[in-house]
This record gives sequence, structure tokens and C-alpha cells, in this order.
Amino acid sequence: MNNKILFFVLFIWTIFAHIPAQSQTTVQGNFTFEGIERSYLLYVPASYSAQSAAPLLLNLHGYGSNMNEQMQYGEFRPIADTAGFLLVVPNGTPDFNNTMHWNTFGTSNVNDVGFLSALMDTVSMHYNVDPHRLYSTGMSNGGFMSYSLACFLNNRMAAIASVTGTMTTANFMSCIPTRPVPVMQIHGTADGTVPYNGNAFFLSVPTILTHWIDVNNCNATPEVTLLPDVSSADGCTAEQYLYSGGDAGSTVEHYKIIGGGHSWPGAPLNINVTNMDFNASAVIWQFLRKYNLSGLLSISDEFAAVGVVVGPNPAQGTLTIRSEKESLSEVKVFDAQGRLLQHIKAGTNDLQLNLKQKGFLFIQVNTKTGSKVFKVVNA
Repeated sequence: MNNKILFFVLFIWTIFAHIPAQSQTTVQGNFTFEGIERSYLLYVPASYSAQSAAPLLLNLHGYGSNMNEQMQYGEFRPIADTAGFLLVVPNGTPDFNNTMHWNTFGTSNVNDVGFLSALMDTVSMHYNVDPHRLYSTGMSNGGFMSYSLACFLNNRMAAIASVTGTMTTANFMSCIPTRPVPVMQIHGTADGTVPYNGNAFFLSVPTILTHWIDVNNCNATPEVTLLPDVSSADGCTAEQYLYSGGDAGSTVEHYKIIGGGHSWPGAPLNINVTNMDFNASAVIWQFLRKYNLSGLLSISDEFAAVGVVVGPNPAQGTLTIRSEKESLSEVKVFDAQGRLLQHIKAGTNDLQLNLKQKGFLFIQVNTKTGSKVFKVVNA
């Protein structure tokens, strides 16, 4: 191939390599960071529009796993299609034991905090990303890494969620956040890999919760909800603990899986005693979406001012939704797995809703000025 043709091919490749993909597309990308070739998957949701700044969610795999497995195991794509966030699932690197990892255990010298910061910058170069709505979640080692981002990228991460991952003692001692970070922790009490009560290497879940409750200045006494045992065959149950009242509207939320193992609740692969009473991906996004770098999103404040009341909770098959100031435009009911059960076009200030399924439900209420999701138990 002569030089002119080679130049033309490279020129065309360079142009097309940097054109953002069409919506509802998975793009594999890579770039060199500090001498290491790094790779990632980017999911562009169906609802993405270059005209509107989109939130960005990092979804980090566990120790020994990879981006392809995490994309399937901790599934967020259907949620992203509806909610409109960009989903980035990157690969870690092999550690000293040649095991794929995020450097939170001291088993390599890789600068993963720097890489993930550069990754968010890279995606932002080609897509319209809201820099105030950057989030991270992950499984096990990916959860540890999400806490590292909350500590060491404290000025960038709006909120994080960890599934089965806590913090190492070294990271805990060096974590000095300068602003509150809303945190969600999902963890099984029978986790044999990252023990709920900690060990010589990993801090306990109660210690982690206490730390972030103090950082965020939340109420020390939680609101406790026992989730309905809708899947009795899974061998475990779930409880929700909400520590509210933190600075800038921040909270700490904990899903305690009684008897649960080292697994992602609601995952398609049922291993290590997986709780199926709720979907971790669904509750993670419902938690993260409420925050930006300044705290609780203003849309929630606007919606609260509308004066919408939902009750009773727990419900007994019937739910009343009442708006004091403006009419309800529509109401959607989702189950704990994030599946749409009911969609009602309202056009009224007062709605009596007959719930068709028992258990833990999300009620999304829309008006012309906002949207809010309520958690309801239908007994």
C-alpha cells in the first residue's frame, strides 16, 4: 500500500473512530494510560440525545472477572435505555498474581483512580456528559474501587454504590473526603469472600456505614424496611436501612441480605446464595439518580413542593396518590426487578391505584414539573 493510500485510510479511520455511536449501541474503546493499554465498553442508551447532558455510570467488575462478564452480571442496559445515562464498563489489569483486578488491595502499582478519571474525560470528549452527575458502582473488588473513587476523586463523584465490597484498612485510613458523598452498600451476612463483619484485610460493613454516616452527617438511627420475601426459594431475605438527613440532602443506604452470599441480587446467574427479592441494579440507579455534586437534585425539591402524597405504606392492595397543587400526568408501577407492571395516564389530582402485585414496588409519579419514585410495600 503506497503512502497516499495509507494516509487516506488512516484519515478516514480517525474520523469515524471519533464519531459518537448511534443510540442503543455498545462501543468497545481503548487508550493508553501511563504506558498501559486500557479497554472499556460504552453503552449508549436508546434515549441518549447529544442535545442533553447525560449522567455517566461506571460499572466495575470483581476480582478475577472482566468487563464482558460484568456487563451481563450487573445488568444496567435496560435501565439506561429508559433513564438516559451513559454506561461505561471498563477492564481492570492483571495484578502481581496475573489476576484481573482494580488496585485497591495493594497487589499492583497500577494507578486505577487516575485511569478511571481519564476514562470519564475520554467519554466526555465524544459525548455530552453531565460533569456533575458522575457515578460509580461495582461488584466486590469493583465495589472497593467505587469507595476509592468516593475518597480520592471526591471532587468528581456525585454518589457511589457497592455490592459485596467494602474498604481495606489502608484506604480507609487515607480517606479524608472534603464533601459528603451519598453511599449505598448491598451486602450478604453469609458472604464468605468479603465477610459482613470484616477480617484482617477488609473492614466490616457496620464500620463502613458508620464512617460514611459520619462523613455525610446523617442521622445515626435508620429507617428500617423489611422487604417482602417474594422469592422464598433463594434461601435469604432482605432488609433496607436508610440513614437520612445528611448534609446537602445526602444519605447512606444499606441493603442487608440475611443469609445472602457473595452475589449481585437479582442477577441472571444464581450463585453463592443470590437474593431474588429485589434487583440490585434497579435500586442502585434509583439511589444514585437523586444526586449531583451539589447534593440532592433540585428536581426532587421542586417535586416535593408540589405536595404529592402516596399512601398508605405498607399498602393493602390499594394506594392513594394525591397532588395538592397540580394534576398527575401519569403513574408507573415497577416491581423489585425493575419490570413495568402498570402504566396509568392520570390527568387528575387524586388517583386510587389498585396494585396488581404484592411485594416491594416502585411507584413513579409524574407531573408537568417533575418526577419522583416512591418505594412502597404491598402486603
